[in-house]
Amino acid sequence: MSLQETVLMQLRDWILSGQFEPGQRLAEQQLAERLGASRTPVRAALVMLEQEGLVEANETGKYLVRQFTAQEVVDAIAVRGHLEGMAARLVAEHGIPRALQNDLQAVLDEGDRLLADDPLTLESYAAYARMNDRFHELILQACGNRALQRAVVLNDKLPFAPASAMLPMQGTVAMDRDWMLYAHRQHHMLFDALKRGEGARAQALAVEHTQVAQMNMRLALERRSESERVMPLMKLVVG
Repeated sequence: MSLQETVLMQLRDWILSGQFEPGQRLAEQQLAERLGASRTPVRAALVMLEQEGLVEANETGKYLVRQFTAQEVVDAIAVRGHLEGMAARLVAEHGIPRALQNDLQAVLDEGDRLLADDPLTLESYAAYARMNDRFHELILQACGNRALQRAVVLNDKLPFAPASAMLPMQGTVAMDRDWMLYAHRQHHMLFDALKRGEGARAQALAVEHTQVAQMNMRLALERRSESERVMPLMKLVVG
């Protein structure tokens, strides 16, 4: 990666890991010193982060860590659902190749195995998040629509929008594990729709699937002190 790309990734990671307070000013010189870089790539990274929606410029042109309302987060999750719904529909209508069927089946089998643990261990929990990301990634890669793929990548840069972003709040109580089991059953139903070439059903299932993430966001807001310990980024969500 270029220096500018490295600086961008590091700044994004610091914001998403909660290392800055909401509304905190991001001073170019201080960031440059911390990153061991000049101000030029830092400035370019801040411009990109503003386009992604993670920072905002005030009236004097200084960059601040952006705050998010709960509704903005829910909206971002909903957008991902509709984008992934379109991807699923395209895959179903084009016909699912045998190699993709095998890959998706292997991912689902892994999810079944991991969710058999009761209670879930931290290791199985982390492995499920990787499995979940892989399932969504396979469908997106197979849709063949590059504009759609870029739109998902851009939306996923917003807090809590990626497929597994809300998973760290799951598994903490029995009800949350039930929601994980329900979400994985949706994975199986979506896979069935893809194999049958049922585009409309696949699209509807992908959209409905994001309701689990929205439910987890509501639970996280209700248990804010606990959720901020698990996901420091929750500090950026106001209201």
